[in-house]
Amino acid sequence: MKDTARTLVNRIEFPILLAGLVIAGGLWGFVELMEVARAGTPRSFDADILLAFRQAGQPNVPVGPLWLEGAMRDITSLGSASVLVLITTATIIYFLLVRRWATALLIFVAVAGGQVLSSLLKVGIDRPRPELVSHLVTETSLSFPSGHAMLSAVTYLTLGSLAARFLPGRVAKVYVLSLSVLVAILVGISRIYLGVHWPSDVLAGWCAGFAWAMLCWLVARLLQSREALPDEE
Repeated sequence: MKDTARTLVNRIEFPILLAGLVIAGGLWGFVELMEVARAGTPRSFDADILLAFRQAGQPNVPVGPLWLEGAMRDITSLGSASVLVLITTATIIYFLLVRRWATALLIFVAVAGGQVLSSLLKVGIDRPRPELVSHLVTETSLSFPSGHAMLSAVTYLTLGSLAARFLPGRVAKVYVLSLSVLVAILVGISRIYLGVHWPSDVLAGWCAGFAWAMLCWLVARLLQSREALPDEE
């Protein structure tokens, strides 16, 4: 029995094991945060973190120098639908031009599927935007999960994992993947700073986004290993 288990572990590649852990952890975290979102009143950590980004006693005034608010607006745009659609479309067209059909399909399924999933989750949870502090940008959709946080995690992690496949050396791969995660994290933080999301919205967006991106990557890798999705014509 021990030899069988050891053989099974040896056959599982580390990236696949890591993807499985991210998926499991993301699903667990999202379920826990969903209970927070469904509660009638916000939890103390949601309110405390949101107020920490405002000057004491002034919920309309964000902390930091004047340029920081503008920087946060710029950062949050990296997770906007228009920017993500532009980046995704340009990348898909590139892979179609070089006849990498499976890669183009993976990107489309990951990003478009993430958008559909985000919209369905928002309607299903039906959480309003926070009113504890002023909104520094205008938003009209529901709050949970954060679409910016979720879709930036899906898009940048998907593109980062694909780019890492073509880079030489482990250092370059780790750098690109770390940069993808960093951008998604900064986008999520900007949503809290701008007052349009509870922290639990952003955490849930990260959980769902990273889990979905890893699930798409795992399925694509499995299909390619079985030659069900050849990467070239």
